[in-house]
Amino acid sequence: MDPSMRARFNADFSPAKYDALVRCIQQSERWPADFRISETPLFLTRELRDEIVAAAHAIVAQTRTPEFVRHAASAVPAGLEVPNESAHPHFLVVDFGICEIQGRLTPRLIELQAFPSLYGFQLLLLGCLRQCFPNIPRDWTSAFSGLKDESYLALLREVILGRSQPENVILLEIEPEKQKTRIDFACTESLTGVRPVCLTRIRQRGRQLFYERDGREVRIERIYNRVIFDELLRRPDLTPGFHFQDDLDVFWAGHPNWYFRISKHSLPFLKTRHTAPAFFADEFPPDEPLEDYVLKPLYSFAGLGVDMAPTPEKLAKLDSPHSWILQKKVPYAECVQTVDGRRSKAEIRMMFLWPNEGDPILANNLVRMSQGQMMGVDFNKEKTWVGASIALHGRD
Repeated sequence: MDPSMRARFNADFSPAKYDALVRCIQQSERWPADFRISETPLFLTRELRDEIVAAAHAIVAQTRTPEFVRHAASAVPAGLEVPNESAHPHFLVVDFGICEIQGRLTPRLIELQAFPSLYGFQLLLLGCLRQCFPNIPRDWTSAFSGLKDESYLALLREVILGRSQPENVILLEIEPEKQKTRIDFACTESLTGVRPVCLTRIRQRGRQLFYERDGREVRIERIYNRVIFDELLRRPDLTPGFHFQDDLDVFWAGHPNWYFRISKHSLPFLKTRHTAPAFFADEFPPDEPLEDYVLKPLYSFAGLGVDMAPTPEKLAKLDSPHSWILQKKVPYAECVQTVDGRRSKAEIRMMFLWPNEGDPILANNLVRMSQGQMMGVDFNKEKTWVGASIALHGRD
């Protein structure tokens, strides 16, 4: 981390400025942030930034090989495959833990997803940080690939909207007004004009889908998909207005199949110097020390089902061991010096956008900070200098 920027920020920090940051975020959109905002961004050195960027590109490149296509062919669970799969995912996120190995900070892959993240909210967070902490230099940014605020927004609109008008595109979710990420849905609507719609509010006629907008029925041409199947399968009380498995006349901006194809299912395949060993539970080598690994269900989200202390007895009780992975634990670094003398750990999500034409573009990032065993909010209750944030770096 950049020591001079850290010292500068900590010296300038005050609880009043943090309160102003939270107010800026909570008052900017119709829905608040239902998660904790960290007191600070990360400040990356050029060296660490370049290593994280290179690591993210290397991992994404491996997902584009014929060998990976063969690995991912069996990723979609039976009965959940959706027709009309796109040639590539439109969203890719790669999560790295910031670790200390041989005395230096370095990224290590934790997870990856071909699924949208908080692409709208991160732009709001950046704006509020600049407003409430004016001593952060204006040439420090969260974006990559030479993008500035305007070009980032243009790229986001291109990927979500394609050639459709905003009213013919929806952000599809399960009860969006109740989701923890609902502030991102509100930001997305403000930035693109695309409204969040619950899948129970959809109407199907033939192969076409419709929703109600301002008292009139509007055809859906394109779906910005935010539905996570793991959550949907746990909600038998819901009656969607269509079936995902139907052959529908819509374009998926974020096709559901990619949620499975590029996911924790990918971890045993990926091998770079920034990945840790990972195995399907039924393929775990008997000579590996199990206590060095964490057990994860393939398709859960928000840390659900993660077991930090797997045992042979627990593995033996798994109903479907090929639906679980064991990933070697990585040594998170306590790399963020706080004003009260404690240190926080950090995880950085590198966020790609992939237009219909061309290659995936590394666009932005998201940071989660922790002082607990895991990154989720539930593991960091009553703590400060933890929660959602963003990493900033100086422009070249």
